[in-house]
Amino acid sequence: MSDITEIFISIIEEAPGIDMAEAEFRRLLVDDPALRKQYKEYCHEQGASERSAFTEFCEEYCSDRNSVWDSLNDYDNEE
Repeated sequence: MSDITEIFISIIEEAPGIDMAEAEFRRLLVDDPALRKQYKEYCHEQGASERSAFTEFCEEYCSDRNSVWDSLNDYDNEE
């Protein structure tokens, strides 16, 4: 089984937005007991709530991804 954050990222990259990604992830949790167990372990390790851990990951991932683009734009504007 792949790392749960890789699963998070694949869902985020396929969904048109965080709300859709969260809905898809919740659907997967219902259908996959192994994923549910892995997610509970992830939440415990992170000290995060099962209710909000995926959304928090999404927001942080998207923010980090956007900051990379901002950095590249800043570099382009310096030339």
